[in-house]
Amino acid sequence: MVEHLVVGLMSGTSIDGVDAALVRVSAENPGKFSLVEFVSTPYSQSERERILQICDPRTATLPEICQMNFRLGEIFARAVLDLLNRAKVDPGAVLCVGSHGQTIYHIPGDSTLQIGEPSIIARRTGITTVADFRPADMAAGGQGAPLIPYFDQLVFGADATTSAVQNIGGIGNVTVVGGSAEQLPWIAFDTGPGNMIMDFMAELATNGELSYDRDGLLGSEGVVHEEVVEELLTHPYFSEKPPKSTGRELFGKEYSQQLLEKYDLTPLDWVATATAFTAASIVQQYSRFILPYVALDRIIVGGGGGQNPTLLEMLAKRSGLPVHIHEDFGISTDAKEAIGFALLAHATMHGQPSNVPRATGAKQQVVLGKIVHS
Repeated sequence: MVEHLVVGLMSGTSIDGVDAALVRVSAENPGKFSLVEFVSTPYSQSERERILQICDPRTATLPEICQMNFRLGEIFARAVLDLLNRAKVDPGAVLCVGSHGQTIYHIPGDSTLQIGEPSIIARRTGITTVADFRPADMAAGGQGAPLIPYFDQLVFGADATTSAVQNIGGIGNVTVVGGSAEQLPWIAFDTGPGNMIMDFMAELATNGELSYDRDGLLGSEGVVHEEVVEELLTHPYFSEKPPKSTGRELFGKEYSQQLLEKYDLTPLDWVATATAFTAASIVQQYSRFILPYVALDRIIVGGGGGQNPTLLEMLAKRSGLPVHIHEDFGISTDAKEAIGFALLAHATMHGQPSNVPRATGAKQQVVLGKIVHS
């Protein structure tokens, strides 16, 4: 059996660092893969602040966006080389790098921008690089997101059990796979906020010492204000029908600051309430757009939210469903999205479509990404 080594890179909406996964993929059957090595490299405080600044239209400038595009290319390239050094693998043995890039702005159904110059990655590593995955789907009439349903279908699609595979990164998104999923008019969409508001409130509660609620401890100490949660659930996004996608533009720093101005909660209560808001929004979206068509057997959580026991407990209680994490199925929660972009890049290199139209709303399947040779 012919196998390829592929590197996947992911830097998500939480902007906490670069995840790099080295994956061994079957050339004939991409559903057969194994994780060889994984490295997560956190951004420095100054790097994170610069990225956040260019994600905000009020503070972004064209020179800073231009410079950060190249700076991130260098950071991503270094992450690849560190990964291969740890795995003791020569770059010449790697088929390609799949880089999601860093989303700095996303306008659903209109346009999107991910930065992290792939020419830099290809030149520094000597490895062909596939990047800029979202525009091809958008050109075909899709939202350009979510893209990880390709991974979810490969891994869980053949199960008799109907699963809601819920990623909770900065933003939450769900893919329904297996069982009765084919009865759905849509199988994936962004459910709304993930960790983004929680991260903001955790940083507030710790005076900047923490950038997220580690192990859900802050959320477990605060009090959930249910009346606030109920009011936040009236946001117009939650009434929109799939396919739909969202990002930092809707549920980021500006939104979080508006919450502070509108409601008088203690910082710890804000962490707890933001955690409950994420859980409640996920359950509400299932109730509105999934459960009228199919019954769910379980929820499988990936992303940073899978490491927050308080959030998982709230999600289980509010949904009434068994909640699992990816490790229960032998998959690294931390590495999942990076693995996903390795598989997407592998498909691109073989000229295979990898968008899922019932997830993005595209009119047809298309090959994603742009190939940059070294």
